[in-house]
Amino acid sequence: MPTYAKETDVPADKSRGEIERTLTRYGATAFMYGWSGNYAVIGFEMAGRRYRVTLPLPEKSAAEFTRTPARGRQRTNEAAMSAWEQATRQRWRALALWVKAVLEAAESGIVTVEQALVPFTVLPDGRTVGEWLLPQLEQMAPGQMPPMLPGLLGPGEGIA
Repeated sequence: MPTYAKETDVPADKSRGEIERTLTRYGATAFMYGWSGNYAVIGFEMAGRRYRVTLPLPEKSAAEFTRTPARGRQRTNEAAMSAWEQATRQRWRALALWVKAVLEAAESGIVTVEQALVPFTVLPDGRTVGEWLLPQLEQMAPGQMPPMLPGLLGPGEGIA
């Protein structure tokens, strides 16, 4: 169970509004939000690029909501809904924190917006860079990557 904002009482719509205001403050020229099933999506445009971030929402029927944590007893429908709503609020708070952190890091010169958001950049075919790239990375064989610190190579470990 996540710990950040796990007991927040900030409603999800307030967090979404905060995300929109933050993006606007840092130069976004468009913003959208939607949901389907157990996913919410935010999308925005910034510096001529489009970005999409998918937020997995908790499954209402998950045991963590329908059962008590201590003894695993069945919760009432109201108690289960309350636990699910709390988990949903927590995820929206975490997303709001992430958006602020990414944009502040860019404004501080740690990374560029493009570098920080590259996995979420929407490609012409509608996929994000991350959706396109991750399956390819998973197919790479172990040992194909160079050492993390090339200057600290061991004997016979030179880069060809």
